[in-house]
Amino acid sequence: MPRPKRLPRAVREQQMLDAAITEFSETGFSDTSMDAIAARAAISKPMLYLYYGSKDELFTACITRESGRFIEAMSTGFDPDMRQREQARVLVREFLRYVHEHAQSWRVLYRVASGTAGFAGAVTGARAQITEMITDLIRRGTTVEGASDVDFELTAVALVGAAEAVADRVSEGDVSIDAATDLLLGITWRGLKGVGTHVADGVPAADGD
Repeated sequence: MPRPKRLPRAVREQQMLDAAITEFSETGFSDTSMDAIAARAAISKPMLYLYYGSKDELFTACITRESGRFIEAMSTGFDPDMRQREQARVLVREFLRYVHEHAQSWRVLYRVASGTAGFAGAVTGARAQITEMITDLIRRGTTVEGASDVDFELTAVALVGAAEAVADRVSEGDVSIDAATDLLLGITWRGLKGVGTHVADGVPAADGD
């Protein structure tokens, strides 16, 4: 009887990361054991340690992969030639769609990594890239003279924070993507229209419909 073919290393690594994401999302970092991850991946614990020398190393690999996928999904929906409001809807919807389809990944990034000492910084990089994209969107759509880069950046930070909080509810199935998109877009658009109003009271700060 022929022996089963050995899986390529790259395929095996992805299986290990998939198993780890599931375990970390269900039980958190501290309560997840390498034994449980190995069992879920249907491999031996020595093999798991051969690929990833420690739980910290494995968790870092999970964060790196998942944050990269998240940034890629968001970047795909970013079109600098699109009108500001239309682009805002695309980005909000893509954000929530990703969270809905990758709920375990989101929990690991937003809850587990962000709340685990030593790993929060790894998530900060992904959040910074998303914030930079939103900042650029706000900057391009703002018409008030005197609005500063600080105005743009702080507004983007606030909007990303709101999106993360709503996305967390989406990951739990508490709210639909459509309802969450409408809610966030309303918040987003009001925020965009308020950029720079402290320098020109009563003058709309962003173009809109």
